[in-house]
Amino acid sequence: MKKLALAAAIVASQALALSAFAQEKSRADVKAEAASATKAGEIRSGDKPPEKQPKAKSTAARPAVKADTAAAAKAGKIEKGEATAPENTAKPTSTAAKADVKKDAAAATKSGAIPRGEAATK
Repeated sequence: MKKLALAAAIVASQALALSAFAQEKSRADVKAEAASATKAGEIRSGDKPPEKQPKAKSTAARPAVKADTAAAAKAGKIEKGEATAPENTAKPTSTAAKADVKKDAAAATKSGAIPRGEAATK
């Protein structure tokens, strides 16, 4: 009885598998539809999607642009150096020796000014 039930289950699963993978259209039908759509202009021929248009770039010569910018800055329309970053953006460095800094930190921790573990390094 178990063998009969197992055989019936296998046959049923095969029948379901065939229906799940059945195609509605043949490859030739799909190719014919695609060819007629391409011919009608509904889709482009080839596999590539339409290319994106590149961003418009200035056609003015660099010296002309620089002259216009200088004239605008001179007239006061643009503050000179507005687009530039500040020169000194680096972090200020300590002038104390590393040993002195460590000694001060240890003394502050020992005296209780810095709670233990708060200033611990990783």
